[in-house]
Amino acid sequence: MTAALVAVHRVGLVTSVGLTAAASCAAIRAKVSNPTETRCVDSADEWIMAHQVLFDRPWRGLTKLTKMAVMAVEDCLASVSPLDWSRLPVLLCAAEQDRPGRVAGVDNRLVNDLAHALGVAFGPESMLICHGRTSVAVALMHARDLIYRQGFERTLIVATDSLVTRLTLTHYEQHDRLLASSNSNGFIPGEGACALLIGKPTGQRELVCAGIGFGIETAHIDSGAPLRGDGLVHAHLAALTESGLSMDDVDYRVTDLSGEQYYFKDAHFAFARLRRRKGNPELWHPAECIGASGAALGGVCVAVACAAVERGYAPGDTALLHFSDDDGRRASVVCTAG
Repeated sequence: MTAALVAVHRVGLVTSVGLTAAASCAAIRAKVSNPTETRCVDSADEWIMAHQVLFDRPWRGLTKLTKMAVMAVEDCLASVSPLDWSRLPVLLCAAEQDRPGRVAGVDNRLVNDLAHALGVAFGPESMLICHGRTSVAVALMHARDLIYRQGFERTLIVATDSLVTRLTLTHYEQHDRLLASSNSNGFIPGEGACALLIGKPTGQRELVCAGIGFGIETAHIDSGAPLRGDGLVHAHLAALTESGLSMDDVDYRVTDLSGEQYYFKDAHFAFARLRRRKGNPELWHPAECIGASGAALGGVCVAVACAAVERGYAPGDTALLHFSDDDGRRASVVCTAG
C-alpha cells in the first residue's frame, strides 16, 4: 500500500538558537546550544535552565506564542507569492489540553490572535490541533486529506508552544523530570514555533511525506507498567506500510527525544523489535539544542530533515520521524527525498 504523497515546500522556524529556519537548522547541525536561566529555582535552590527564545521585549504567555508563530509564518512565506488566505487552510498545533501550566487562552484565542497579527482571515477549514508533540503528525494527516480529498492546492501547518512557564517548570521539577545537577534523567525545557507549507510533490529535491502512522502506548511514562514499545511499534508499522517501505529502507531517524531515559528506551525497544538486516541508522534529536519545546518540536524535526535533504547532507533518502506524548500517544512519519 502506498499513500498519497505530500511535500514540504517551505519551512519557517523560531527557536532558541535561531529566528529563521536557515539559522536554526545550521545551529542544530553544528550542535549549538543556548540554555539560559529562568526566573524559577529547583529544589536545590539552583536556577532552572531553559532554551528560551529571547526577544527585545519580555513577551509572555499567549502574546509570546503568537509572536513566535507570526515570525515562523513570515519566514516560511518570505519567498512565496501572495497567498489567497481564504483558500489556505491553516492547521495550528498547540500543547495538549491537560499539560500542567498550559498557557491560558490557547483554545479560544490563539487562532484568532494569529490571524489578526498576520492581518488575514483564515479559511473555514482551518483548525486547532492540541496533541502536544504528536500534533504535527496529526496535522500532516489532515493536510493530506485536505489536498487530495477536498481539492486544496496547499495547506499551512503552524506550531507554537512553550514549556517555559512557571507552573509548567514547577510541575516537572517536582516530578523529577527536569535536567539538573541533582537529576541526570531529565530534559531541559524549551519553546519555539514552526511553519510548514505543504502541497503535492513538485518533482524537485524536497522532503516528501510518504507514510503516517499512530499508536497508543499503555505503559506511558506515568503508568508504572513494564515498557515494551508497543505504541511506537504500531506507529512505525503503520507508517512503513503506507509508504510501501520497510525498516531496512530507513537511513536515519529524527525524533523528539529530549533526555529522559524512558523515551530513549521506548525508541530503542520499538526499533529493536522491527527486524532489520542493515546496521543502525543515525539518530538525530534536535531537542539537545533547542530543548523540549512541546508541539513545536515535531515541526523542528520536519524542518531539520527538510534542510538535510535540500542541502545534501542527509545520510540517505529515507527518514523515519517519530514523536511521543506523555499520555501514551505515538506518531511516526516516513519521509523520502523527492
